[in-house]
Amino acid sequence: MTAMTDNPFQPRFSDLPEQLPIFPLEGVLLLPRGQLPLNIFEPRYLAMVNDAMARDRMIGMIQPCGDQVSAQSEGIFKTGCAGRITQFQETEDGRYLVTLTGVCRFGVAEELGALHGYRRIRPDWSAYQKDMEKIGCLDIDRARLTGLLKNYFTINGLSMDWDLIDAITDESLMTALAMICPLSPPEKQALLEAPCCKARASLFVNLLEIAVRQDDCGSCSAH
Repeated sequence: MTAMTDNPFQPRFSDLPEQLPIFPLEGVLLLPRGQLPLNIFEPRYLAMVNDAMARDRMIGMIQPCGDQVSAQSEGIFKTGCAGRITQFQETEDGRYLVTLTGVCRFGVAEELGALHGYRRIRPDWSAYQKDMEKIGCLDIDRARLTGLLKNYFTINGLSMDWDLIDAITDESLMTALAMICPLSPPEKQALLEAPCCKARASLFVNLLEIAVRQDDCGSCSAH
């Protein structure tokens, strides 16, 4: 595996920040090396992007978990993924259109006081150093995966350029699919917390099989 040092703008593991602004967003998944477009319009998150752009461009994406911590802040899962702002555009009506490129997952060691209305944490990166390494082949059965995806996409009314599946690496394919498929928030969190890329790929295929099987059973029951 090759460490992510090819890009001079990509932080090294030892340089990952000790404090991190977080953007709690249900049903949204960011994975290392994945790209997540965001439309930012709330004042607190506009401030968060401004502050991130002035520092290291790093923002942590994390899902709320539904547990109420206080009247002002809802609970969050203990694992998220940090991304670096790699594209930025300001619109005429004051919104920011940004793209985060996933860098590394993190654990939430401690929540810090809010700054300019947005939440911050002290991240624990220690369990995720391997996130900074590229992986080529995951030994995915592409034919099986494609068959499942075609059924899954039909069920959910989605479309895809199927030629792309053969054109990209296993890791890039699984990262993109895990991020764009309309899985439930708990399923997306499970994919995020998978211990490695191979485990994530296996879990993703299992989730597809379950979804397709449940649709088949529902169709049979309807008849």
